[in-house]
Amino acid sequence: MLIAFTAENVLSFRDQLRLSLLATRLSEKDVPRDIPWREGGQPISVLPVAGVFGANASGKSNLLLAIAHMRDFVINSFRKGSPGRKLPTRPFRLGGNGGDEPSMYEVEVVLGGVLYEYGFRIDSERVVEEWARSYPRGRAVQLLQRDGDVIQLGSQQRARGRATEEILRPNALFLSTAAATNHPLFLPLYEWFQRNLLYADVHSRSLRQGITVKLLEEDERRRQVLDLLREADLGVTNVTRREFDLEFKEKIEKVINVLRGEVTDDDAAEFELDDFEVRMKHRAPGGGEVEFTAGEESLGTLVWFGLIGPVIEALQEGSVLLADELEASLHPTLVGVLVDLFQSRQSNPRRAQLIFNSHAVTLLGDSADRPLGRDQIWFTEKGNDGASRLYSLADLAPRREEALGRRYLAGRYGGVPIVSRRVLEQIAEPAGGTEE
Repeated sequence: MLIAFTAENVLSFRDQLRLSLLATRLSEKDVPRDIPWREGGQPISVLPVAGVFGANASGKSNLLLAIAHMRDFVINSFRKGSPGRKLPTRPFRLGGNGGDEPSMYEVEVVLGGVLYEYGFRIDSERVVEEWARSYPRGRAVQLLQRDGDVIQLGSQQRARGRATEEILRPNALFLSTAAATNHPLFLPLYEWFQRNLLYADVHSRSLRQGITVKLLEEDERRRQVLDLLREADLGVTNVTRREFDLEFKEKIEKVINVLRGEVTDDDAAEFELDDFEVRMKHRAPGGGEVEFTAGEESLGTLVWFGLIGPVIEALQEGSVLLADELEASLHPTLVGVLVDLFQSRQSNPRRAQLIFNSHAVTLLGDSADRPLGRDQIWFTEKGNDGASRLYSLADLAPRREEALGRRYLAGRYGGVPIVSRRVLEQIAEPAGGTEE
């Protein structure tokens, strides 16, 4: 599970941000998952869901983008890079340095019952610093410390690490390069990035529909897809698609690999649901069913169809799903259904995680019975200097019975736009002044 993500000088975040998924004393009962993190130690409690709220352009999407960018650097810095090629960094650009300072990324994850910390600092030219530590017995064990061209490995990794060092480039991460040499110690950490942190935003909707289409091939997954379609009360009773011949399977795999950032393909990026001849059957008023093409479906139905695949995959694999503007074109009730799928131990036995941003105030709730716990709610806010900051509702110590939704809209927690009524009134005035 993902324990925490930290970044600095990334996108609109000039200063350090830290998103922690560790449970607190404010956690809702039965929501946190206890996981072992070291040999013989007490487990730690980790949250399955985190929701980020805030005004437009406050940094909500940039938080998720920063996590996705870290994944892309790990997966592609060696495989897609070449000597002298610039790194696609996105530093904060409104400061006095003009974006020349290195950007920092770090994750804390638990793999196989052991806590790992992995991170790096990069600029557009090279990897400035890179580190990896594990905590098998509670104390830090250094796996990697890289300072520019100087590489230090733990005693158990030195011999095997020579093959990695021989092909390491200044503009490639050691972790990415170690995966290319099948280094047994670093490969699990690389594979965690490879299968986690699937980023779902409005631009990837059609690609995500390809994951849902793929699930229709297996009987059990098909049942899950249909259950979620029917749960949404969209009138959909069944889904058909073309047969899974070799060409069809290859196209779906290409779409999924593009979505996961493993390959770039302009043809796959232009994928449409009708390419796979998907048809949805709807109940007719007088009985029977009527078949609709994807082009005849509502936007809300297509959005829901595009989310179902990644959600089922995440729940099945126990992975992390990043969802940008979760409520876009969806009723708040359906957003609540997705949150509940990850919160429930029954539907989420493999401890998958959902990190999303939203404007859906209904998720905050106005009573003790709310979809998200108080330590699962985060806010972003942008200052006058253009820099975003991230902070937790838990830091504000709200009472359990507090009407979070109403207080948030009233500006009690920050994270809401400041609108000038005077400007609105001026705009409403006719040109040339007020009429007599």
